[in-house]
This record gives sequence, structure tokens and C-alpha cells, in this order.
Amino acid sequence: MLNTNTLARPYANAAFEHASAAGQEKNWATMLLLTSNLVTAPEVVQQLANPALNKQAKVEFLLQLCKKEADKDFSNFLHILGENGRLSLLPTIHELFVAQVAEKNRSIEVEVQSAFELSAKQLKTLAAALSKRLDRTVEPKATVNPALIGGLFIRAGDLVIDGSIRGKLSKLAEALKS
Repeated sequence: MLNTNTLARPYANAAFEHASAAGQEKNWATMLLLTSNLVTAPEVVQQLANPALNKQAKVEFLLQLCKKEADKDFSNFLHILGENGRLSLLPTIHELFVAQVAEKNRSIEVEVQSAFELSAKQLKTLAAALSKRLDRTVEPKATVNPALIGGLFIRAGDLVIDGSIRGKLSKLAEALKS
């Protein structure tokens, strides 16, 4: 059986190519986010599952919820998804689309966990150092995790840097056990 990413990838690629060619990447990302949030809302899921609605009616219902946000090209995109019964793929299409935009712009969102709140200056310094190391524009997303005791835990895609005291204590405990 095919997984969601496999089904969504061709649609995300087509959306990205079209949006890039038209210089509308930001608008498409916004419209994809809106529609992906809509198709995951319980009330909308219930309505889209209504067997009385045909594929066309489901798309029109979704477009009504979008109000004036969806332009003609995006409406056509939704119609194609609807005709193929793929409206439920919108959240995955959005994720893949955003990843392609980030790759094109050479940017990456980095999760930074710290035991205490980081100042704006500290975040800026950290972002500059990570940008240099990763050769990308870094967008740090800071969260506080008191369980770290001290230090930082950084996740940038597949790269994980555990500079926390908790992580160092865990490594020390493993070393003592072996």
C-alpha cells in the first residue's frame, strides 16, 4: 500500500513548480496551510465524508470555507485533488511544499531546547553560528525544557547536537556501565 508522502509528492511538486514560476510561493504556502487546517477540522472532515456530496461538491464546500483566499490557479489545484479523491492529502502536500521552498531558499527551521529562556541576543548568536556550520539561513524555534538541567539540545533536520547537562550525564552513566 502506498504511503501518504508517496501520494502527496507529485501534487506538492506540481504546486511548487507552478508557484515558483509565478513567484507566488508565499501565497501558495498560505493557501495550502489554510486548506490543510480546514481538512483536518472535525466539522469539515465530517462534511467531506458525507456520501451525499460528490467530488465536485466537496471541492466547492472547501472553496467556500476559503472565502476569497483561493485564487483561480489554487482553485484549479483543489479541483484536481478533489477529482482524484486526494483532498485528505492537503496537510502532507503543505509539509512537502514548505520543505521545497525552504530547500530553494537554503533555509532551515532549527529546534532549540534550553533549560532556561534564551535572550534574543543569545538566539541571534546561536543562529549565526548554526548558519555558518549548516551553510543555510537558520530560523531558530526556541523552547524551554527544564529537564535538560542546563545547556542546549539542538535539532536541525537530521542533525542533533546534545550539549545538555542531562545528555552528558546520560553518556557518563553509559560509560560507567560498560
